[in-house]
Amino acid sequence: MYWSFFMQFSSLFFAALMMYSIASIAYTYRWRGNTRYHSFSQYMRKSWPIFAPLNCLMFMSTRAWARKSVLDAHYIKNIHLIRENWQIIRDEALALQSSGAFEATKAPGSVGYYDLGFRTFYKRGWSKFYLKWYGTTHASAQRLCPKTVALLRQVPQIRGAIFSVLPAGSELTLHADPMACSFRYHLGLATPNSDHCYINVDGVNRVWRDGKDFVFDETYPHYAHNNTESSRLIFMCDVDRPVTFIGRAVHSLYAFIAKATVVPNTDEDKRGVLSAVFCNLAPLRQKTLALRATHYRTYKFLKFILNSSLVGVILAIFYGGARALEASIS
Repeated sequence: MYWSFFMQFSSLFFAALMMYSIASIAYTYRWRGNTRYHSFSQYMRKSWPIFAPLNCLMFMSTRAWARKSVLDAHYIKNIHLIRENWQIIRDEALALQSSGAFEATKAPGSVGYYDLGFRTFYKRGWSKFYLKWYGTTHASAQRLCPKTVALLRQVPQIRGAIFSVLPAGSELTLHADPMACSFRYHLGLATPNSDHCYINVDGVNRVWRDGKDFVFDETYPHYAHNNTESSRLIFMCDVDRPVTFIGRAVHSLYAFIAKATVVPNTDEDKRGVLSAVFCNLAPLRQKTLALRATHYRTYKFLKFILNSSLVGVILAIFYGGARALEASIS
């Protein structure tokens, strides 16, 4: 009797979970915000829908006053230290830029090149230098940007920090970040100070200007343009999303995942577990891209087989777990 009840409950729970997952994907694709992707396939490529169920929990647990695409950074404890010392931060970032550090991290084969989160931006000329990432402060940043690192230690709600450059005449196409554990903070350091250099977040334009900051929800579709003749250098951070206790529980899971994606700038820096896996699989990925370029139908067939196999493995794990539990009860 107990086993029958358990199986019925498990079936109902699994069905409810599947329905919630489908509804979460549908909501983020079709109804959340104002900006829409051109197609569902673009959404699949640009928004990591696998995270939609957890993200929707984060959306629901976000404080009411923070449920918008762009907001002021005043809620971040000690953010005034960053604002008041933005020129110190700028000077260290400019020194990095003049030394070639940004270009070095995106050079093919370098330790910083294999970046699971930002690798697709390289082809647009975008480059970055990590300062800290979810519990890990980069040794290279402590050596090259000691004043900025010291300031970061005084702002605990900053979980990740990067300097990033968007070259003149470049752009980042429409996309959304995968995990809703954070908001994104931008501080202009050395920008064109022009309305033609901006980011659009869910239909809202924000122009980067030196010494000015703002926060946005990076899970909304957004894109960036630098239609000027000068590069754009900013201080970019992941900051805490204001959430209730449910959101804090999901955030702990997301933070654990993010910690595993740490990417080094130089050989002296640590690399996260997931980042290491991506780095080791990079040669295989290059071969896959070459196959897509030369034998597209074969590539699509193999991709279908791989995805189907992954679904089969997941279902087999569920089935095996149920049988093992049945055996233990009987």
